[in-house]
Amino acid sequence: MSMQITLFTLGLWFLFAFLAILNGVVREKLIKPYTSEQTGHITSTIILIILIIITTNYFLAKISINSDSTLLIIGFTWVILTIAFEFLFGHYVAKHSWEKLLADYNIFKGRLWSLILITELLTPIVSKYLLYG
Repeated sequence: MSMQITLFTLGLWFLFAFLAILNGVVREKLIKPYTSEQTGHITSTIILIILIIITTNYFLAKISINSDSTLLIIGFTWVILTIAFEFLFGHYVAKHSWEKLLADYNIFKGRLWSLILITELLTPIVSKYLLYG
């Protein structure tokens, strides 16, 4: 990957991290006090997915990346960075147990975090075809 694409990949991921943290604050302060835990979780997940898609589309329209493999690498990089952040920050800084962190990946118990990772992985390539056909 070129330096421009590397900076694009990392810069956008840091923006996603900021948006995710802001989204979490909104969930805790404005959504959950008026809904159930699960409704707050679902609403927050949908909001973050929409933010990732809009942000990716906006910035991909500004930078020309024609290679499908490069777009898949970008998405894969975002997923790896997100998982690393979630587990490293979540365990060592926020002091969550490994069990609690892993529980967020259990879609069969209503945890939708995996949808965020799927969105990060696929949005770059899907956006290319939406933007450029």
